[in-house]
Amino acid sequence: MRIGIDAMGGDHAPDAPVSGAVMAMKELPASVRLVLIGDRDQILTVLKSKGADSSQFDIVHTTEVIGMGEHPTKAYTQKPNSTISLGFNMLKEGTLDAFASSGNTGAMLVGCMFTIKTIEGVQRPCITSILPKFKGGFGIILDVGTNADCKPELLYQFAVLGSLYFKNVYKNDSPKVGLLNIGEEAEKGNLLSQAAHVLMSDSKVINFIGNVEGRDFFNEKADIIVCDGFTGNVVLKEAESIYYLIKKRGIKDDYFERFNYENYGGTPVLGVNANVIIGHGISNDIASKNMILLSKNVTEARLSEKIREAFKAPMGVPAGDTGGLR
Repeated sequence: MRIGIDAMGGDHAPDAPVSGAVMAMKELPASVRLVLIGDRDQILTVLKSKGADSSQFDIVHTTEVIGMGEHPTKAYTQKPNSTISLGFNMLKEGTLDAFASSGNTGAMLVGCMFTIKTIEGVQRPCITSILPKFKGGFGIILDVGTNADCKPELLYQFAVLGSLYFKNVYKNDSPKVGLLNIGEEAEKGNLLSQAAHVLMSDSKVINFIGNVEGRDFFNEKADIIVCDGFTGNVVLKEAESIYYLIKKRGIKDDYFERFNYENYGGTPVLGVNANVIIGHGISNDIASKNMILLSKNVTEARLSEKIREAFKAPMGVPAGDTGGLR
């Protein structure tokens, strides 16, 4: 298994991603090879400072980087030798099994759409975020930012993609899917949620348990909560701010420590033809390490292949439905 890492991506690059790679190597099996993409001299400097053996890594040299503030589409097309562009080209050529970056999120999504493409049958890819459960374990919410405006069919596909992710990576054969709404009753909500509720209720391939409310994010009611990317991103940022406020007040609490993004590292992009992991732009070495470990787990689960197989849908099912969870 070969995992590519954008060594120049994120606010604390190259130190954070390269240091994270050194930490990850201590937990990865010998069958995993890490490929650091970026400025060779800077990468070697960080490896030396960590006392790491550079021969344990492959280094793909480039000095071209897509900055966090650059326009994603323009930068991706105008910088073919950027770390992100090279990573996606290597994915397309099959010389990488996964590619992970904490760099420009928009450019990462452009790379997904332009280079490795969306899986046939998937209308739009999406990303997730972890919801720590109060009694232990966790759920996910999706989408959290890639699709601000959604149609009912798109929300339905998020439910299918989230279920495939949970089933194959987190080994839950029948995750409970809830639709985020302002009430539990089927007729509640706006036109989008009402129509999405009908699609999900008619499906035989997801374990739909009905509407859930904001108070259900951290309880046991649902494993997967589905919403549009605008709403999901607001939820994600609110959870981050709660954690930040608790830390600022000097409160130490085991449960709220599970809100720390460092614990999870990143999110796979669901619905594209390769294993792509996006990390938080402020990722430190611990978050970078966990992003790499997640990349290994997603690749090991053959997630993109399983989604591709699932979306070879039989005829006569709801729009966007798939028999892949049967």
